[in-house]
Amino acid sequence: MKTLEAPLGERIDFTQQLHQSTARDYVARVVEHDKAESAAIAAQFGADYWDGDRRYGYGGYRYDGRWVPIAKTFVDHFGLKPGDRVLDVGCAKGFLVKDLADVCPGLEVYGLDISEYALTHAHGDVAGRVLRGSCDKLPFGDRVFDAVICINTIHNLEPIRSADAIRELQRVSKGQGFIQVDAYRSAAERQLFEDWMLTAKTYSMPQDWEALFASCGYTGDYYWTVLE
Repeated sequence: MKTLEAPLGERIDFTQQLHQSTARDYVARVVEHDKAESAAIAAQFGADYWDGDRRYGYGGYRYDGRWVPIAKTFVDHFGLKPGDRVLDVGCAKGFLVKDLADVCPGLEVYGLDISEYALTHAHGDVAGRVLRGSCDKLPFGDRVFDAVICINTIHNLEPIRSADAIRELQRVSKGQGFIQVDAYRSAAERQLFEDWMLTAKTYSMPQDWEALFASCGYTGDYYWTVLE
């Protein structure tokens, strides 16, 4: 007997305002620097990636409050309340973890990231609430979080591990979640993405991501980062 795939959640763009505010010089990254070298350094997710030259990543990832409106949207969308538990997978320096806790006092917010550098340089307000780990092997029990958020993280794994990560995100949540991944909708967008990206190992068209989400039993919400 064939098992029916669980229905996907809502396709919704929570981070558009943040994505559109980021300036990118696509040509410089490809022409002015050794792209392969930059990618190799970025893949270490160390100081160069977060706080080094822009050719290696963020060019300085510092708290400036830009996640506050997104945190408010998450709280409203998921109906979060004090006492609920939320996990941010790929939390970086914990800025969204901090802002979620600030906009909803009493919310229990935790973060996980693969980067030891990011966690040791996390915002002071999230001390004791962020830990190191990989999104395809989450160190939590089943259905322990009321919402699980994962923005621009799982595509940094190979396809098989990306699928494992989707299943893990579903496993630890009570059904509510949000995943954002890299994607392209045309050959031109794919070229822009490949010129710019440094760490993504899995990327494809939106419908392919939707098919993967469904095949992994994911029931949360989702969207993609598309470069235009």
